[in-house]
Amino acid sequence: MKKVLVTGADGFIGSHLTEHLLEKGYEVKAFTYYNSFNTWGWLDTFPKEKLDQIEIFQGDIRDPNGVREAMKGVDGVFHLAALIAIPFSYHSPDSYVDTNIKGTLNVLQAARDLSLERVLITSTSEVYGTAQYVPIDEKHPYQGQSPYSATKIGADRLAESFYRSFELPVTIVRPFNTYGPRQSARAVIPTIISQLLAGKEEIRLGSLTPTRDFNYVKDTANGFYEIARSDRTIGEEINIATQQEISIGDLANELIRQINPNAKIVCETQRTRPEKSEVNRLLGSNEKIKRLTDWTPQYTFEQGLAETIEWIRHNMNAYKTDIYNV
Repeated sequence: MKKVLVTGADGFIGSHLTEHLLEKGYEVKAFTYYNSFNTWGWLDTFPKEKLDQIEIFQGDIRDPNGVREAMKGVDGVFHLAALIAIPFSYHSPDSYVDTNIKGTLNVLQAARDLSLERVLITSTSEVYGTAQYVPIDEKHPYQGQSPYSATKIGADRLAESFYRSFELPVTIVRPFNTYGPRQSARAVIPTIISQLLAGKEEIRLGSLTPTRDFNYVKDTANGFYEIARSDRTIGEEINIATQQEISIGDLANELIRQINPNAKIVCETQRTRPEKSEVNRLLGSNEKIKRLTDWTPQYTFEQGLAETIEWIRHNMNAYKTDIYNV
């Protein structure tokens, strides 16, 4: 592949992947969400010399015509555009079906019609639900514990069907919990850090007992790149995981220790998922990605947290620390 499309390039992981692909010599077309303000999400923070290397296409992943137009002239697509906030999916599930399932279908249909060389569909560790065994490998059962995860399961299975039915060169890429610079306060790590940096003495969180397998965003972006480079990954579902876990409570206490040892944790009911919806344990296996590609994590959790803290420290205007960011 020489020229690729990144859908969701204006978002957290998508913007980092766009940068990574540029560094690796790809021509990148960035699919961003159309809005009347003409904003390009996190791409707006790129220096001009970097932006000048990117072809911007504004559209809506729910619109098949726009998606098809965006995919003309590229060799492959990294499909990251999605609605991802779990709490928002509780009261607006229709929008998740339209964006995550129908949006993915639009990408698959266009890729088939245009005979693309590679199609990478972004999944999520949430499709597994609470771990039935660990480490979670790609054969682990699926469990839709939220409308969000259910739509991602649906999108994944559509992608599989296009590989099996039409021999479309699809790979399902399944990152575990990604964190790092540019992540919204919807996610737990920036929520904790931004509250601490704002001087809050009470750090408001939901449940503290669930565990997560956290990927630094640059390692996640490199995972996409390495998966795309290998023909052995076509037709496969592949985790990007560190194969390490930490509880939310232990994570919060470590960040409190580093930033403001006087802060205390307060658990709020509104931040807690319904009991049967909470994913209590995520610990992913990375055996498959290491076997099929040259990927290996380049950042320790300590290094990733340090870079994330420093970035948020200089970008506090991006966070509203007085509200619950759904």
